[in-house]
Amino acid sequence: MIRFAAIGLDHRHIYHMVGELLAAGATCVGYCPETSDPRVLKGFQERFPEIPEVERQRLLDDPTVDAVCCAAIPRDRASIAIQAMRAGKDVMCDKPGITSFDDLARVRQVVAETGRIFSICFSERFVVPSTVVAAKLVADGAIGKVVYTTGLGPHRFNRAIRPDWFFDPAYFGGILTDIASHQIDQFLFFTGSADARVVSSSVGNVGTPDLPRFEDLGDIVLESDHARGTIRVDWFTADGLPTWGDGRLFLLGTEGTIELRKYVDLDGRPGTDHLFLVDRHGTRHLDASGEPLTYFRDFARDVAERTATAMPQEHVFTVTRLALEAQAGATRIGGVTS
Repeated sequence: MIRFAAIGLDHRHIYHMVGELLAAGATCVGYCPETSDPRVLKGFQERFPEIPEVERQRLLDDPTVDAVCCAAIPRDRASIAIQAMRAGKDVMCDKPGITSFDDLARVRQVVAETGRIFSICFSERFVVPSTVVAAKLVADGAIGKVVYTTGLGPHRFNRAIRPDWFFDPAYFGGILTDIASHQIDQFLFFTGSADARVVSSSVGNVGTPDLPRFEDLGDIVLESDHARGTIRVDWFTADGLPTWGDGRLFLLGTEGTIELRKYVDLDGRPGTDHLFLVDRHGTRHLDASGEPLTYFRDFARDVAERTATAMPQEHVFTVTRLALEAQAGATRIGGVTS
């Protein structure tokens, strides 16, 4: 089984990246303690006390390390990934893995030169059991051909615990580059689209006027040659919700619909991963919370066997390009400034 290192402990997503790789049978040989947020580092050490602290360059120089997982400040992720790939390692980045067109071109070039894997962990698909079940249903033709998706990605702001870089798009790329990459990934995946175009997009600052560069609201309309999708992302989850966001995905098929209430069923059934299926037979609620996750196991196998079962490499680049295009071309609403 593969051996990996953790470099870039700036976002809490590093916890599930490392935890799920360990659960898939991989071995973490060490982590680099460099961080912009000591709270993330402390949380990592509490969760994984058995993983040793190792200086970054030693991890990169270690020939027994097969892969690197990275949740650094978003602006820095591409450079760390390039370093790792040139050192002969495959890479799993937190989203957004890339925050500029220049970095996208650089990463593409290094992947082509080295043959290494550059993967982005789109956690709203890969760490959500209900999306795994939905994928199986769609593959089995349960709702026919998926022709329209609606993806909602609300998040709780948690302003008091955010590091300074969180509020500056120069560091995280903007709300569409960052959050909406999840929904772009899901649109392409569930509609079976190899590519798409951005029909329209907007970003806004409508609730945080004291942070004029921050974007707290965004939307995108996407279109492929056979499907269409709408996306809304925001930082307005109210404190009364018992989780960080009421993330939902709606799939419209030619023979039925699927709705995923990923994290909470509002004032309804307890727990997470509620899937609602409507087809010619009627309506059903499926508790998908026990479905095993597959991305991390598949990524580990891809590293070992040089395959691409977790996610096609071109899909990673297409999602990233569309997110960057949506961000760059967005209409600006509210008080947001460039």
